Amino acid sequence: MHKTQRANSVPKIANYKPLRFIRLDRTLDIPLHRQLGDLLQDAVLSGKLQPGTRLPSSRILAEELDISRNTVSRAYTQLIQEGYFESLVGSGTRVTYTLPEDLLHVVNQNEAAVGARETDVTGKKPRLAQHSAHLVELPYDWERAAAAPFDSALPDMDAFPSKIWEKLLVSTWRGLANRDLGYQSALGYLPLRQALAEYLSTTRAVRCNAEQVVITNGAQQALSLSMGLLLNRGDQAWVEDPCYYGVKAALNSAMAEIVPVPVDQDGLDVEYGIQHAPNARMVYISPSYQYPTGATLSLTRRLKLLQWAADNRKWIVEDDYDSEFRYAGYPIESVQGLDRGERVVYVGTFSKVLFPALRVGYMVVPPALVEPFHAARAHMDRGGPILEQAVLAQFISEGHLARHMRQMRTRYAERQKTLIEMSKKFLDGLLEVQDTKAGLHLVGWLPNGVDDKAVSQALRENGILAQPLSDYALEPMQRTGLILGITSVDVLDIPQAVKKVAAVLSTFITSR
Repeated sequence: MHKTQRANSVPKIANYKPLRFIRLDRTLDIPLHRQLGDLLQDAVLSGKLQPGTRLPSSRILAEELDISRNTVSRAYTQLIQEGYFESLVGSGTRVTYTLPEDLLHVVNQNEAAVGARETDVTGKKPRLAQHSAHLVELPYDWERAAAAPFDSALPDMDAFPSKIWEKLLVSTWRGLANRDLGYQSALGYLPLRQALAEYLSTTRAVRCNAEQVVITNGAQQALSLSMGLLLNRGDQAWVEDPCYYGVKAALNSAMAEIVPVPVDQDGLDVEYGIQHAPNARMVYISPSYQYPTGATLSLTRRLKLLQWAADNRKWIVEDDYDSEFRYAGYPIESVQGLDRGERVVYVGTFSKVLFPALRVGYMVVPPALVEPFHAARAHMDRGGPILEQAVLAQFISEGHLARHMRQMRTRYAERQKTLIEMSKKFLDGLLEVQDTKAGLHLVGWLPNGVDDKAVSQALRENGILAQPLSDYALEPMQRTGLILGITSVDVLDIPQAVKKVAAVLSTFITSR
C-alpha cells in the first residue's frame, strides 16, 4: 500500500513548457548562447513565459535545438544571474516570481524600434525641460545618404579629393605618438588651430592668433556654446528674420528672448534692432551671405553694429558658414576683421567646404573669452577626435584646402550661372530667381499668395528638394519662396530639374 501511494503521488518536478518559438540563426556573428539568452529574455518581458513557468532541462533543450548542452547552460546561468530565472534543487529552472509587474508584457526592443511612439508606457507625452521643449518643434532630420536636386544642405562630395585625404589619414595615424592619444586640449589640436589662424587671416581678414581658435564639433556646437555661455535666462538676442533655425534651437536652450530683426537687401536692419531692443545682449548675423535670403550686410551697417556693440558691451556672433564662395570679385571682409572693440565671436565650419560627416567647426573668440570658452568646452565633451583634426591640419598646411576651394568656386559658379539662365527660360512668371554671384544657394521668390510649403512638398514628391523660405521665418512673410541649392545637382542635370520645377509650379499658379 505504501509503495502504491508513492507511485501515484504527484511528481516533485512539474512538467516543463516547450520552447518551440526559439529559432537560432547560425549565420549570424552573435554566439548561440547569446542568441538563446536574448530570445528567452524577450519571452519573459513580453509575457510569453509567465512567472513560475518551468523550463526544459539543459540536456532536453540542447537536444531539441541541436546545440551543445554547455551552450544552453551558459544562457540559463546568465539569465539566473540577471534575475530572470531561478534554479532550486529538485525544482529545475523556472521563470522567477520576483520580476516587477511593470516590467512584464513590455514591447521588445525590435518592436519598439519599428513602432516608436511619442508617448511613454502611461500613454502620456514625456515631460521635457522647459529650455528643451521647443527643440522638438524645429526641423532636425538631416540624415540623407545622397542629395536630391536643389538640396541646400550638402556640398558636392563627388568632387572631394578623397585620395589625398586617404593618404593623409594613413600617414597621420602612423605619425601620431602614444602621448598624442591621451586627453588633448579642449580648445582643439594646436597645429590645426595654428593652420586655421593663418588661413582665416589670409582668406577672411580675421584678426587672431592660434590661442583664440576653438575647435568644435560643427558650427552648431559653436553656436550653442556661445549662446549658453554669454546669455542669461531672459536676455534678449537679435536674430535675423528669416534665420537659420539652428540659431533658434541654441537660443531656446539658453532660455533667451528672441528678437526678430528684419533682413533687406543690405542685410540685418541694425537701426530697427536698436530702436526695438536696445538692451539686447547679443546679435546673431550671417553677414557675408545671409541664410537664407542671400543678402550681404552693407559696410555702413557693419560699422554701425560694431560701434553699438562696443559702446554698450554687447556680443556679436558672426556665422561665416559659406563666405569663401563668391563668384565675382574678392570675398567680403569679415565683421570680426573690422572689430576693434573685441565684441565678435566668429563661427565657421567645414561642413559646406569639405563634407558634413567630418563634424569639424571652429570659433575665433576675443582674448578675454578664451579661458571661459576653454572651460565650457572642457566640461561639455573635453574636445573632439584628434585624428580628423590632425589630418585637417595637414590638408590645410599643404595647400590642399586652398586648391580644393578654387576648384569648387569654379564648379559652383558654372552651376549658379546655368540655374539662372534656365530659370529665365523656363520659370518666367512662376519663380523669380535672385542672382547674387555668391553662396551655395539661390532664392526663388514665388508669386504673392502662393504657399511655399505646399509647393515644396509637391516638389519633394517629384524628387526635388527645395526648402520653403517660410520655414525659416520668425514673423509672417509678405512674400514666400524656395531655397535652391546649387551644390547637389550636376550642371548637365539643371535644365531637366528646372523643367520639373516649372511643371509642378504651373499647377499651383494656374489653379489660383
